Amino acid sequence: MAMDVVDYEIKGAEMQFVEVELDPGEAAIGEAGSMMFMDGGIAMDTIFGDGSAGQGGFLGKLLGAGKRLITGESLFTTVYTNQGTGKQRVAFAAPYPGKILPMDLKQLGGMLICQKDAFLCAARGVSLGIAFQRKLGVGFFGGEGFIMQKLEGDGLAFVHAGGTVVRRTLQPGQTLMVDTGCVVAYTPSMDFEIQYVGKIKTALFGGEGLFLAKLTGPGEVWLQSLPFSRLASRIFAAAPQTGGGGREEGSVLGGFAAGGLLGGLLGGDNE
Repeated sequence: MAMDVVDYEIKGAEMQFVEVELDPGEAAIGEAGSMMFMDGGIAMDTIFGDGSAGQGGFLGKLLGAGKRLITGESLFTTVYTNQGTGKQRVAFAAPYPGKILPMDLKQLGGMLICQKDAFLCAARGVSLGIAFQRKLGVGFFGGEGFIMQKLEGDGLAFVHAGGTVVRRTLQPGQTLMVDTGCVVAYTPSMDFEIQYVGKIKTALFGGEGLFLAKLTGPGEVWLQSLPFSRLASRIFAAAPQTGGGGREEGSVLGGFAAGGLLGGLLGGDNE
């Protein structure tokens, strides 16, 4: 299947979305639930896998869907096809604060490896697969697990990262030490392994964990300042932990007032 060449525009600052412009007959694929809006001339169809050329027949579609399930994604993707006579637009929104990164796979050598929840949408023809980590240490301690996403093709794909994103180009033999959760994506020419921090005191009290990712060039790597796991842990830690006798934030009088108001709304007039 030939890759569709699409135009796009990324809008917003902290909570971004990308508008993809489709010519008649062109299509984009997106993660289930990522669509924000679309023009009336666009038809939406949910399919197994990603609908790429390598998934011909029922068995191929089933295998493609199984690959997505292994990476923690939905069995289905949604295809948005322009069935009108003029240009139409469809928009995909980021799931949490961060940046949407346009990845031209043709310029990146036809393949990109990224964390398993990074993919947002792509032009039709981009293949979504799985990349097994070759080293067990990466799989067990790499923060992203043994399996990552693999995007293949020569079209545009869009990935999402948390917080601020930086792109680093590493020369042959040049290394970079990174917190394991901060790695968004990298080119397959990069060597990715896990390294122990070396000191028990640093591991226990440094706040960075026992392991760091060691990336060795040549290649490109994209890093995020706010991994979703870090954001979720901060929210969970700040949330009031209420139990049977737990006390919510706010005054005692406020609690009685809220309880009385809620009881009145739910129970109605009991007089």
